[in-house]
Amino acid sequence: MNHYFVLVVDDEKEIRDAIEIYLKNEGITVIKAKDGIEAIEKLTEHDIHLILLDVMMPRLDGINTTFKIREKNNIPIIILSAKTEDTDKILGLQVGADDYVTKPFNPMELAARVKSQLRRYVSLGTYEGGNKIIDLNGLTLNAEAKEVTAHGEVVKFTPIEYKIVELLMKNAGRVFSIHDIYERVWEEPGYNAENTVAVHIRKIREKIEIDPKNPRYLKVVWGIGYKMEK
Repeated sequence: MNHYFVLVVDDEKEIRDAIEIYLKNEGITVIKAKDGIEAIEKLTEHDIHLILLDVMMPRLDGINTTFKIREKNNIPIIILSAKTEDTDKILGLQVGADDYVTKPFNPMELAARVKSQLRRYVSLGTYEGGNKIIDLNGLTLNAEAKEVTAHGEVVKFTPIEYKIVELLMKNAGRVFSIHDIYERVWEEPGYNAENTVAVHIRKIREKIEIDPKNPRYLKVVWGIGYKMEK
């Protein structure tokens, strides 16, 4: 069994300690930081597999911390926030977070989200079957190397982005609804998944398309969903 290290970043000690108790029960070791600056320091000191990150913090908030971490690191990030507005959720996803949990959170739900992200991160790109190398006119997926190249350049994806691209490329030409994509990639029911999936699709397009507004590869099929063009 893999042993995981999760970095919990929150300016409230009670929340850090509570999350540590929940995750320790799942056999996960917790590293704690009180703000974004300390979190970035801890990342250099420990082999971290996932980050739980509060939004509202002094010195460096969760959104800017996510942005800084994503410059160099693709490990999963789950944003924690007392804010329930969709705009905050979307902003977190836009700068590179993989998931979002609203405070007050259900401890069992939080632990389940963490375990789901860890499974996906560790087994990145391990869908059963299918070709090891897929090429769609300049967009290439190497499933063994877990790598995508566009126009000859390696694309830096977050784990969630990679999973979406892998799903669509391995099933090129097939249309997936937003709920299909969410349930296959996040591995949970796709309630209110529209914003979450749409933000990730937009980020993927920015990374693989020469003109994201007129995509060559990742197409929308209006009223149905998305597909990767054969």
